[in-house]
Amino acid sequence: MAVDTLGHLLALHVTPANEQERAQVDTLAKAVQEATGESVELAYVDQGYTGEEAFDAAAHQGIILEVVKLDDAKRGFVLLPRRWVVERSFGWAARFRRLAKDYERLSETLAGLHYVAFSLLMLRKAAPLFEWSS
Repeated sequence: MAVDTLGHLLALHVTPANEQERAQVDTLAKAVQEATGESVELAYVDQGYTGEEAFDAAAHQGIILEVVKLDDAKRGFVLLPRRWVVERSFGWAARFRRLAKDYERLSETLAGLHYVAFSLLMLRKAAPLFEWSS
């Protein structure tokens, strides 16, 4: 999942659980650039995206990856910069019961349900802006 700084869904790529996240960087980066008109230059990622293969795949799409790492001597809860944005988006998606478990047989169906969920979330945020007075 790729989200903007406000947590809005930009792109989503659903894969089987036995595939590495790093192997999907090119596909997801390409989808992000298509959705944003080639305007993304920097992406914050977690430690699952370390390695030359991921950096090269992102660079091929014009995106620089910045890995947000945990401190080696971590004690207690530590809020990592920028990493909370995508975690918050996962929390928003978890409010939709259909996305709580993987019931779908097709990855396209699951991706479509994510887009519907995030569309509803964005509509709910925009609704106060368009209140009609009677």
